[in-house]
Amino acid sequence: MFLTITTSGTPERPATDLGFLLHKHPEKAQAFSTSYGTAHVLYPEADAERCTAALLLEVDAVALVRRGKGKGRGGAPHAALAQYVNDRPYAASSLLAVALSSVFSSAMRGVCNARPELPAAPRPLRIEVPALPARGGPGLVRRLFEPLGWTVTAEPVPLDTEFPEWGDSRYVRLELESTGRTLAEALRHLYVLLPVLDDAKHYWVSSEEGDKLLRAGEGWLAGHPEQKLITSRYLSRRWSLTRQATERLELVRLAETDDSEIEEIDNAVEAETEAEERPTPLAVQRREAITAALKASGAARVLDLGCGQGQLVQALLKDPAFSEIVGLDVSMRALTIASRRLKLDRMGERQASRVKLLQGSLAYTDRRIKGYDAAVLSEVIEHLDLPRLPALEYAVFGSARPRTVLVTTPNVEYNVRWESLPAGHVRHGDHRFEWTRAEFRSWADAVAERHGYGVEFVPVGPDDPEVGPPTQMAVFTLTTPKEAKAA
Repeated sequence: MFLTITTSGTPERPATDLGFLLHKHPEKAQAFSTSYGTAHVLYPEADAERCTAALLLEVDAVALVRRGKGKGRGGAPHAALAQYVNDRPYAASSLLAVALSSVFSSAMRGVCNARPELPAAPRPLRIEVPALPARGGPGLVRRLFEPLGWTVTAEPVPLDTEFPEWGDSRYVRLELESTGRTLAEALRHLYVLLPVLDDAKHYWVSSEEGDKLLRAGEGWLAGHPEQKLITSRYLSRRWSLTRQATERLELVRLAETDDSEIEEIDNAVEAETEAEERPTPLAVQRREAITAALKASGAARVLDLGCGQGQLVQALLKDPAFSEIVGLDVSMRALTIASRRLKLDRMGERQASRVKLLQGSLAYTDRRIKGYDAAVLSEVIEHLDLPRLPALEYAVFGSARPRTVLVTTPNVEYNVRWESLPAGHVRHGDHRFEWTRAEFRSWADAVAERHGYGVEFVPVGPDDPEVGPPTQMAVFTLTTPKEAKAA
């Protein structure tokens, strides 16, 4: 992706002031790491009469796929090729908008400590974007930029110059020129309107996006004739966020009309005096749900399989109802951390008799874990490659056969509700897969049928009416009459 910003000047007001505004020296070529590749800033020309700053964003398409939902990590195998072959490296999109806000953050805010007088001064600007996706064509490009005082040239890019009969692509070559805009205003216009024209975002749109839109749109969006279209597309047509942003923009417009502050208009409800309670972390909710299920089963001797750093073991030790708690993990380092967390070396003899840490793999049967009332697999199965799940299944349900087995795993449908999780990404880099509720139920029902267990499903965390809870838990109970009686 490529974008240039050009300005002209005089000996008294040199064009190289652009370097101060962008906080990037014209004599240097700089590179900045982003989540999606490398952003380069360089100056093809820089003198008193004319100065051009270029932003080149090299998108690492392979890294994007590896960090997201690729084949074998929750993605659809038939879409594997499309993940690598696309227009991301070439066409301006939300990736470029994010790079603009990251690399030129001070310039976008209108901050220049070295020359404080520069940001507020309008200057001649020319912006060029060689390849810009424009869903709506050149006409929409003009409708978005011309009301903001830009002279717009939007030339359609043909699908193939050798075959003009094929027509134009959805891309345009964009040139914007203005003599009455500040650089900060120009950058904010681009930050909002590039993804609007692309009509797509590379990450999940959360409530934070509404705040970003209002900040970047301050001073121009409330009165823009295409405000509804801009708001809807920027927020990926999420109607609830769009409605909230539209209502806020209407307050801004009314305040500007009445020459008053927004707070004076938006005073129907008094500000809350009490601080909002912080939500309980999901990890805590998960441990509480597991503890409740174990107590409901009547279990006294419990296995924490894949115990990690011992958080659940520590929580269970606080409840005297559990007479023996065993944590098992394949990682010796994790067990060492768990030992420190539990303070095993300083624990009293009576308390120490209740807990044991073992190293072992769930891919193999292990006589040490037979004969227990209950076993917990909390956020474990998603860390295994799918072909290894049958081995874990037999080791736990076929060999160890505790009376109760609890399995928790992320609900991938809920990922769209995580504000900080880009669209298409799993929650942890080591997750081999994340299942939908239907996929988890299908797997659990099959396991229960094969090994003589009944299974019930319990939501953990807020149960969203559309996408379900963030964590899904299956409670397996041994139902084979002879073995259940013996247990």
